[in-house]
Amino acid sequence: MTNAINIRELVLEILMQVTKEGEYSHLVIRSVLEKYQYLEKQERAFLTRVSEGTLEYMIELDYIINQFSKVKVNKMKPVIRNIMRMSVYQLKYMDSVPASAACNEAVKLAKRKGFSSLSGFVNGVLRNIARNLDQITYPKEEEDPVQFLSVCYSMPEWIVTKWIRDYGMELTKEILSAFLTDAPIMIRTNCTKISPDALEERLKSEHVTVKKAALEDAKELDYAFLISDFDYLNALPSFQEGLFYVQDISSMMVAEYADPKEGDVVVDVCAAPGGKSIHIAEKLNGTGMVFARDLPEYKVSLIEENIARHQLANIKAQQQDALVLDESMIGKADIVVADLPCSGLGVMRKKTDIKYKMDEAKQKDLEKLQREMLAVVHKYVRAGGTLLYSTCTINRGENEENAAWFLKEYPEFELVKSKQFFPKKEYGDGFFLAKFIRKK
Repeated sequence: MTNAINIRELVLEILMQVTKEGEYSHLVIRSVLEKYQYLEKQERAFLTRVSEGTLEYMIELDYIINQFSKVKVNKMKPVIRNIMRMSVYQLKYMDSVPASAACNEAVKLAKRKGFSSLSGFVNGVLRNIARNLDQITYPKEEEDPVQFLSVCYSMPEWIVTKWIRDYGMELTKEILSAFLTDAPIMIRTNCTKISPDALEERLKSEHVTVKKAALEDAKELDYAFLISDFDYLNALPSFQEGLFYVQDISSMMVAEYADPKEGDVVVDVCAAPGGKSIHIAEKLNGTGMVFARDLPEYKVSLIEENIARHQLANIKAQQQDALVLDESMIGKADIVVADLPCSGLGVMRKKTDIKYKMDEAKQKDLEKLQREMLAVVHKYVRAGGTLLYSTCTINRGENEENAAWFLKEYPEFELVKSKQFFPKKEYGDGFFLAKFIRKK
């Protein structure tokens, strides 16, 4: 692989930005890939895999390193810590990388980063791990099931404990296993521009592998596809022309549950980057109006960019705080979409570092924020209209318990249907949907 040393240096920079600076991995990786688009496909794939894989398996990697190093991971210099992690990931999970290469490149990287005095330590620990990979001892499930799942699936113990309590051991294992499975990219056809069949043929003509997508407890979505075996999205003419939107099936189900009718007025209160709003606008067939709102200016600009790419006239991006009542909209909306800020524990396959940034206290704060937002935005729903509450997390407090709280606080609404979806190995995020109707 050409520029192998530079690629590993980029990986290290990504890991430092995420673990030391607190930045979000998917944003950092995307930014680096956009900056270095000239790299070969194989190099970009290596960078992505090592960056994402190291973050995804970080708890297990630290557990392994601590078995072989007298200096524990949390006592290491941050640069050395991340060099060790990315190197052990290559040793354990990348057969295509020779053990000698992983060790040698780690030593070179330590020296280049000004840690020549620690290069011997790096070399010694990594070579010891490489020789004894098959001798690593893991926690025993029967003795400590929480630690066992935490280490083997690299998930913080507090999340494992909560999921075992709420969903049982077997379902928890299925969820954890799904998060460690690579999923293909899911897309939704822009049916205002092209039919699903025509898009499928178009993608195949661009040498993209295309597969139909469906979801448990849902009709087959004939406009949804899984795509793979392409270089990068911006290189696809069909993407540049706005013929499809990259969107998980969980996000598509929001529009399906909302079930908009032609002429409807829709308010999406936390809309960025706009996928759900655009989907609903397309379902309105050029009628009605979707007000796609968010608070930060940069998020509103993201919505505007997506509206422009899809060339829709029945949708407007607006800057509006969901916690501040817009009196002009009281009782005016046929549908209010409240896809609210949440702990994000359903999308850890895409955003691997969420599990390290979230904790129970933050989760409680989010539950409170969601209730405060619902207390405001439900007022926009007209009599007979729909309020759709959704999150991309797996947490009873933010989901079922908040839905129950809403019904108790606002008896003028009734719950039509709700469901907690769990991630599957094939595809699909973990998410929650609750559809309420304001009684006439």
